[in-house]
Amino acid sequence: MAPAAVSGHCAPGFEGVRAAFERNFREHGDVGAAVTVTVDGEAVVDLWGGHADEARTRAWERDTLVNVYSTSKGLTALCAHLLVDRGELDLDAPVARYWPEFAQAGKQDIPVRWLLSHRAGLIAPGEPLAVPRAYDWDDVCAELAAARPWWEPGTAQGYHAVTFGYLVGEVLRRISGQSLGAFLRGEIAEPLGARVFIGTPPEEHAGCADMVGQLDEARLAERLPGIPKPPFSALADHPLAAVALAMRYIPTGDVNSAAYRCAEIPAGNAHATAHGLATVYGALAGGRLVRPGTLQAMRRPQSLPDEPDLVLDALSPDGTQVCWGLGYMLNHQGTAGPNPRAFGHGGAGGSYAFADPENRLSFAYTMNKYGGDTSGTDPRNKGLITAVYEALGRMRG
Repeated sequence: MAPAAVSGHCAPGFEGVRAAFERNFREHGDVGAAVTVTVDGEAVVDLWGGHADEARTRAWERDTLVNVYSTSKGLTALCAHLLVDRGELDLDAPVARYWPEFAQAGKQDIPVRWLLSHRAGLIAPGEPLAVPRAYDWDDVCAELAAARPWWEPGTAQGYHAVTFGYLVGEVLRRISGQSLGAFLRGEIAEPLGARVFIGTPPEEHAGCADMVGQLDEARLAERLPGIPKPPFSALADHPLAAVALAMRYIPTGDVNSAAYRCAEIPAGNAHATAHGLATVYGALAGGRLVRPGTLQAMRRPQSLPDEPDLVLDALSPDGTQVCWGLGYMLNHQGTAGPNPRAFGHGGAGGSYAFADPENRLSFAYTMNKYGGDTSGTDPRNKGLITAVYEALGRMRG
């Protein structure tokens, strides 16, 4: 097979990033991908290449959108923090202040902060939903409002893989009167000229890459011996139970379908370009979106030292841990380069985007070949990030 054609540019000194990007096609199976790095808001790396479909009939372009799975959560969290920055949302207030129906089933005292830090115990509704229901915002939110927590809220963290977006998004909708996708477009994406969508308009679908391989939700369910019922505190007795709950109770179906792309599933179905993600994180790193105090609070640890995550521990038996900020993965293990203060979010399959305010840098990698790792542990994004900081180190001497 001929080497993938790579287009775009690298600023002098960043040639190693291009080499790492090309290596991803040769050695790590990338079909189509893009990477963008900004420093001081300027793109020092902006590369794309390969194909937007498995049959390799459509070239990947600079404006090619692709599903980025949980990299979406960083965008969703940012929308909430804009409301915090404006004084419209109090993270320590009960969710029920903004969403009265949420007070059902003993949830009246859960603060908004626990939604963003994966401590609310609402990794799934009380009963599994069929695929089409995941696309009905009001239906899913009504189920979550009625649901009992799966563990005592606040006592443990467990990745709210799918529910995160509905929970945070409904609070935002009650305050702003807009869906999260509309808020993202009007308040962040359009002002910045960033191609990022949650709820991708039909006219954009022709420019979307197809995912090659998808998260296999059915296989997770097959490995679970029976369906647990809440309260389900003994998650350790069923190491895949939390994963199945988080991902199978709200199945999202075919991620290449028009229905999926149009839906708003803010925890996992943003469609974005690498340039768009890096533009958003670059504006965040440069202090253009929120005030310094809000920026510092966003990346303040919400996890206890070495605290396990009830869901991600089942997904990562090798011991990889996540330290949560307010909606963001913090860089305590160095997956986002050497700055422990960097923060962002990765997605299933390999996409990753983050801000490094101390280095005035942002990074984003998108791709359509579903891999086995997320965050900075996928060899494709890991190699790119290493090359970025090696270049930065050489330039700054």
